[in-house]
Amino acid sequence: MRGDGVAPDGVVGVVLAAGEGKRFGGAKAVARFRGERLVDRAVATLVAGGCDRVLVVVGALDVGAVRHAVLVLNSEWRSGMGSSLRAGLEAAGDAGAVVVALVDQPLIGADAVRRLIDAWLDGAPIAVAVYEGQRAHPVLFGSEAVADLLPTLTGDAGARAFLAARPDVVPVDCTGTGRPDDVDTVEALRHLDS
Repeated sequence: MRGDGVAPDGVVGVVLAAGEGKRFGGAKAVARFRGERLVDRAVATLVAGGCDRVLVVVGALDVGAVRHAVLVLNSEWRSGMGSSLRAGLEAAGDAGAVVVALVDQPLIGADAVRRLIDAWLDGAPIAVAVYEGQRAHPVLFGSEAVADLLPTLTGDAGARAFLAARPDVVPVDCTGTGRPDDVDTVEALRHLDS
């Protein structure tokens, strides 16, 4: 057991929330959806889905305190998602697995997170949520996959090319557990809430 109370083989959730939300007109993390901030909703989903600990990668904006989460500052947030993913994975330390979620997908359900963790417990080194046959988020990386992924993360390149090149990615059907709709504009957020 580590000092933070999480076993080395535990599951850490990482919420990517460092961007400035240029198209949104401000940081999406603090926008409200059904009465709660997107960042709080994402953290709650990861906790309810079975993550032992949750990290929120921030950068462009101080989101303030986030219940049940530790904030990780990505001082290089302007360089893109790759640096934020790197910051979150490095902060996860010796976690057995890391579940990566995006702050701007408020309809992701806790059952999707749970299914990814179950797939990892059954031996999947990488598990990707699939909705109606399409890969989306969240994505789970086992510790060995994290070690392989870290050197590939530069600039705005996230894990897409890494995942496409890996034959050991396990698709996990999450259809019916929620939806992976991205919220890129205020209008898109309002549309989800209507």
